[in-house]
Amino acid sequence: MTTDAYLFLLLVAAVVAAVGQGMAGFTVGGYMVSIALGFVGALVGGWAQGEFRLQEPVPFTVGDHTFPLIWSIIGAALFVSIVSLISGRRRR
Repeated sequence: MTTDAYLFLLLVAAVVAAVGQGMAGFTVGGYMVSIALGFVGALVGGWAQGEFRLQEPVPFTVGDHTFPLIWSIIGAALFVSIVSLISGRRRR
């Protein structure tokens, strides 16, 4: 993958994390934390998609890699919800 593709995936991960945080109703930190949550959400969502053999309604392809957009948002929302339960921080 090229550098442009990685930068674009960072942007997509930040958007995915922002949507996931909005769905969970909880914010954890700044932009860097949102990007990290997007990647964790992508990992969790991609794992769940593969494990349960779920279809991806909106496949997002960058270069030769497919990014599970919907499952990444769901994974980010779940991950943020778990973090909010553990940390007990304020709701947004």
